[in-house]
Amino acid sequence: MRAIWTGAIGFGLVNIPVKLYSAVQASELDLDMLDKDDHANIKFQRVNANTGKEVAWENIVKGYKIEDRYVVLDDEDFEKASPEKTRLIEISEFIDEKEIDSIYYETPYYLQPEKSGNKPYALLRDALKKTGKAGLGTYVLRNRESLVLIKAVDDLLILNKIRFQEEIREADEIEIPSVKIKPGEMNMAVQLIEQLTTNFDIGRYKDTYNDKLLKLIMAKAKGKKPTAPKMEVVHSRSRDLMEQLKESLDSSKRKAS
Repeated sequence: MRAIWTGAIGFGLVNIPVKLYSAVQASELDLDMLDKDDHANIKFQRVNANTGKEVAWENIVKGYKIEDRYVVLDDEDFEKASPEKTRLIEISEFIDEKEIDSIYYETPYYLQPEKSGNKPYALLRDALKKTGKAGLGTYVLRNRESLVLIKAVDDLLILNKIRFQEEIREADEIEIPSVKIKPGEMNMAVQLIEQLTTNFDIGRYKDTYNDKLLKLIMAKAKGKKPTAPKMEVVHSRSRDLMEQLKESLDSSKRKAS
C-alpha cells in the first residue's frame, strides 16, 4: 500500500508522526466507456467554455464566483486558510463512539506510526482501549478540512472520516404516514426479529454481483448468449399483516431446524 498522507496526530502536547493509508478498495469491475458503433474508447476532455479548445491540467485553476466574476485561488491561498492544520490531525476531545450516529460515517483509513512515533502511538492506542473512548478531531487533506474519529482496533489506530452536521440533509421533506400498529402485530414482529438475530459476521456476506457479471462477460467473449435468471420473490398468499408475520415465523423456524 502507498501512503496518501503523512503528518502527525496531536494528542495534548504529544505529537505522533504517522502515515495515512486507505482502508478500503473498490470491488466493482473496471469497465470502460465505448462508442456504441465501433467500440472505440471514449475520452473526456477539459474544454474552455468560451473557445471550445482543450485546456491542459497545468493551466486549470480554481475559482469562486461572486456576482459576475471569479476570485481565483492558488495552493498558497488554501494553505493560508488553515496553515497550522495541514500536517496535523488535532484531537480536540474524546467521546464515546456510540454517541455518533452511523449517518455521519464516511471513509476509513489506517494510521501507521513513523519510527519516531512508535511509543506515543502505542500509548494512545492502549489508552483508548482502556477508557473505551475515541478521539475526535480535524485535519486537512487535499485542501479540504475533514472531521475525523480515531479509534483503537486490535494493534491499529483507525481513522474514520465523518461528515459535518451541515452535510446531512434535513428529513423534513420525507413524508411518513401515521399508522397504528396492533399489539399482536408488534409482538409477532419482535419474535421474528429475535428468531433472526445472530452475532454479526461480515464474512458471511459476499459481493456476488461482480462474480456473476464477470461470468457473463466471459461467456459473451466465447460467443455464448447468457440468459437472464428469473427473479423469484416469495410473497405471502394473504394480504393480512398478522398472517404474513405468522408465515414468516413458521418459515424461519423451518430454516432453523
